[in-house]
Amino acid sequence: MKKFLKTLKYVLLTLITLIVVGWTVLYFSKKAKSNDNMDLLGEEAPTLVAHGITYRDLNKNGKLDVYENKNAPIEDRVNDLVNQMTLDEKTGSLFVTMIGATPSGKPLETPVLSLDPINIIMSFVLPSNSELIAKKKLNSFNILTSLDANLMAEYNNTIQKMAERTRLGIPITIATDPRHGTSNNPGASLYTPAFSQWPSSLGLAASRDTLMVREFADVARQEYLAVGIRLALHPMADLATEPRWGRTNGTFGEDADLSAMMTKAYVLGFQGDSLDTNSVACMTKHFSGGGPQKDGEDPHFPYGKEQAYPGDNFDYHVIPFIKGAFEANTAQIMPYYGIPVGQTSEDVAFGFNKDIITGLLRDSLNFKGVVCTDWNIITDTKMGEGRAWGVEHLTIKERVKKVFDAGCDQLGGESIPEIISELVNGGQLTEERIDVSVKRVLRDKFKLGLFDNPYVDVEASKVIAGNSDFRKKGKLAQQKSTVLLKNEGLLPLKKTVKLYVHGAENKEAYASLGELVSSPDKADVVVARIQTPYDERTDYFLESFFHQGRLYYSEEEKKEILDLIQDKPSIVVATLERPAILTEVSAEANALLVDFGTSDEALVGLLSGEVNPKAKLPFELPSSQEAVEKQLEDVPYDSENPLYPFGFGLSY
Repeated sequence: MKKFLKTLKYVLLTLITLIVVGWTVLYFSKKAKSNDNMDLLGEEAPTLVAHGITYRDLNKNGKLDVYENKNAPIEDRVNDLVNQMTLDEKTGSLFVTMIGATPSGKPLETPVLSLDPINIIMSFVLPSNSELIAKKKLNSFNILTSLDANLMAEYNNTIQKMAERTRLGIPITIATDPRHGTSNNPGASLYTPAFSQWPSSLGLAASRDTLMVREFADVARQEYLAVGIRLALHPMADLATEPRWGRTNGTFGEDADLSAMMTKAYVLGFQGDSLDTNSVACMTKHFSGGGPQKDGEDPHFPYGKEQAYPGDNFDYHVIPFIKGAFEANTAQIMPYYGIPVGQTSEDVAFGFNKDIITGLLRDSLNFKGVVCTDWNIITDTKMGEGRAWGVEHLTIKERVKKVFDAGCDQLGGESIPEIISELVNGGQLTEERIDVSVKRVLRDKFKLGLFDNPYVDVEASKVIAGNSDFRKKGKLAQQKSTVLLKNEGLLPLKKTVKLYVHGAENKEAYASLGELVSSPDKADVVVARIQTPYDERTDYFLESFFHQGRLYYSEEEKKEILDLIQDKPSIVVATLERPAILTEVSAEANALLVDFGTSDEALVGLLSGEVNPKAKLPFELPSSQEAVEKQLEDVPYDSENPLYPFGFGLSY
């Protein structure tokens, strides 16, 4: 035993030494590169005064250029700037890649020591901010960091100052995935406690309340603006017609008309009636509908690269874009990873597919805005494999060319501007074609007012983000999104009961309903919060962030739930990321609710009767796994004998 412990101690010391040495080498290596990159930056932009108005002299030439003139027509400003840009500055504008900050809100330049493993991973994996801005000349970023509002605001101001020091002072567009959920699931959103918490898109759809959805988006817009975020990489207008799909949680459900209503309200709340200085631009995704995944597998992974249309229902999946996103004038569009098998002249993924991007989106639907690919469809990265589905045989350069030939404008998750420059210099892409995409990107920056003032008020950010009024609205939305499926007279609860609460994050929230007891046998009523089942997969880096596969509870999971609720009057609350199979649970529970991101505090108001549940299911709940497997991937509400149909919901 002593020998074993001695060996273990030696191994641990060796491992710690290797980690420390490796971190130190990488730290100083990245620090040296960061210093080199900072040397590429010039001076901050001085100000000019003309006709009593102050302007930013972004190119530092001592005169007011058209693109610097906030009163000039936007098209004139766009054309003037493009005419001054080098090829490298143009190609740098055609990317939206990941970026991070340190825990103290500083630009991520070197590896960080942190208690948060996400921060550590980001600091090792992501390029430095200065490399991306100064060397690669990128100016659009997807921020992966969650911080206090004031630190996020300070970070925005710091990197905008860095961008101001580039040759032409082109400002940064900071983009983000959703940040307003109640749970910390990196596969679905970026948990940001500094912001108000709202239900998922499924919950918004369950409310059937378009005014509330627009109010949510307006609140999110204000919180984003407060910290400098100007591009929302959402909403998802995809339809969840395949119940196993791991991204169902981000959709508005399986009904095209409902999704269109929700999408329209959502985009209008973020952008307003038109894109302006008070807007957050929306990149609606995933055109032309990423829901009908073959066998429900997601195309982040090779086994999910195919989209299937056994019901010949392709057009149904375009409805939320036509009636929703485009009616609300969404600024930008993102296609998905999958291959729409048998729907176009060649079986290649949406981002490479000219029939989809140019033929359908540009020509038929007349979309004039930015089209940005989904993340990492070109290269392999430390964060995961490239997803060049249908064109795996092409070289990196050939893949990039095919994306631009298809009609896309930006590459998501990539930072390879040198490849586009090589294509132009080699005559494989014309600079005129590149200019078309650069102008689309810059046009949104001008409309958003970033060239005139990209900075935010740090003190105001602390007052705006997550204020009590916003949080109150979010809590009410959680309650309005919770669906009552079964009630055998148990709800609303009488306050005299003894409660045993299982599966709650904050059990103390239920104290207002009665006496909390330590075991089910002491309780009058059992309250059980349960989650959506899924298969744990670990073959690929991102799989751990995705909840995919089975919708039924394993025998062990089911036994734990049923043992808990069979002997006492019971209330089961299932948090649904996908349409879980609740057949046995529903049979045993005296009351059954499903939620889409409802906190314990919000749930208590429903159980007490303070709030009357009125929400309706945004998808049907299947009765068995066999029924799920018989469904057609592209057809809505086609489950055989569903446990609860689409649109079902009770009230007290």
